[in-house]
Amino acid sequence: MIYSLKHIKKNYNGRNVVDIETLDIEAGCTYALSGPNGAGKTTLLNILSFLSIPSAGQLSFFNAPVVFNEKNLRQLRKSVTLVDQHPILFSTSVYKNIEFGLKVRKTPKNKRNDIIASALKMVDMTAFADADARTLSGGETRRIAIARAMACSPDVLLLDEPTADLDIESRLTVENNVREIRDQKKITVIFCTHDLSQASRLTDKKIVLINGQVHDIYHENIFKGAVFSPNTDEYYCRINENILIPVPSTDKDKIKISIHPGMITVVGRKKTAPDISFSHKGRITHLGMEKDKIRAVIDIGIPISVLMEKSDYDSNGFRINDAVDIDFKRNGIKILG
Repeated sequence: MIYSLKHIKKNYNGRNVVDIETLDIEAGCTYALSGPNGAGKTTLLNILSFLSIPSAGQLSFFNAPVVFNEKNLRQLRKSVTLVDQHPILFSTSVYKNIEFGLKVRKTPKNKRNDIIASALKMVDMTAFADADARTLSGGETRRIAIARAMACSPDVLLLDEPTADLDIESRLTVENNVREIRDQKKITVIFCTHDLSQASRLTDKKIVLINGQVHDIYHENIFKGAVFSPNTDEYYCRINENILIPVPSTDKDKIKISIHPGMITVVGRKKTAPDISFSHKGRITHLGMEKDKIRAVIDIGIPISVLMEKSDYDSNGFRINDAVDIDFKRNGIKILG
């Protein structure tokens, strides 16, 4: 294991932001770190990058207990690079931005050019070597920050929300960068994300934090709405004017619900039987493999993440942009609050 955490706590103002009983992270694997806002994800990344010292507990790195003194931490930080959600580049050229970390590590000057060229090629930014970093777009800045991190040949790459606030094209490009690092460099990668479909596209290893604690599952398809009950036997959560989701009986006026992605029926519009009344019409916007299942994202006016059996996918011949009908199974819907 590259990391082993036991009884790790991080306390701020009397509150445990991170409270992890045990967590082992394998070397050479890619992990998605997910959880709601305030779950402690960024704090955990700071602990793993040796930028923040736990309030209690034991952290091991490459099976050796970490000694939290400045000399030891300074050495460990050379093995781990963290790319912040909003990375800051120096007001100079892209080349010099990437060269900075190599200078700090006293990499010989005659080797720097090849290392920088390789890092830029990895993120498809070779043509930007001489560009002023201040002129880059948000997506380009993320890619250069990743190149700068990878130029240092880390054992661990930590990415805090690497695609947050990016347009679709830039997001897919950064995802491809992460995928190439995963496949080619064989280093440990931990990326923080709110996008569970993105997590599934890039890895099947997930760490879920809720209130600073590691959980086995994380609720998906979370929505808020007002309760609508046309009679005493039927209850719905009204997400918006056009979307009603069937829910268990409740005495609340407003609720938050989660819909299990494996408890949603999807049928191609052309195959819908005339005697079946499906709840909503939508369009497929994403398809990807997740272990032995297919994950789809369907836009019904809100994005719905679905897990379907491969046999269902094959029999329907689903493709991106296909029109579909979906129905929610009541036992797959939970009221969270």
